[in-house]
Amino acid sequence: MKLFNIEKKDDIVIVTFDESVKKFNALITEEAKKQLTALFDKPNTKVILSLKGVSYVDSSGFGVFLSLMKTANNNYSFFKISDISDEVMELFKLLQLHNVFDICETVEDCLKTFPS
Repeated sequence: MKLFNIEKKDDIVIVTFDESVKKFNALITEEAKKQLTALFDKPNTKVILSLKGVSYVDSSGFGVFLSLMKTANNNYSFFKISDISDEVMELFKLLQLHNVFDICETVEDCLKTFPS
């Protein structure tokens, strides 16, 4: 099952969920975590995860986000999240995670925030 589309812009990896994925929940988090964690195999990796099209994230999905952030920090890498729907942003705020993650409105906004 295809979960992500991955593209590179200069040295930045941009990950978008496949259009078939509307919910980031326990059914796909294990595979998603494996694929996303592999992106941080080298230090100083810059990753943007776009949640465009994702209308729901459950606790296991947020667990993956936290795990990725920890992996990124341990590896001197950067992990940013963009294109969060209003519904999902409500969950980030409810869980007090909107201040924990580096969140941008769009992928383009994220691209401007990386150190060059």
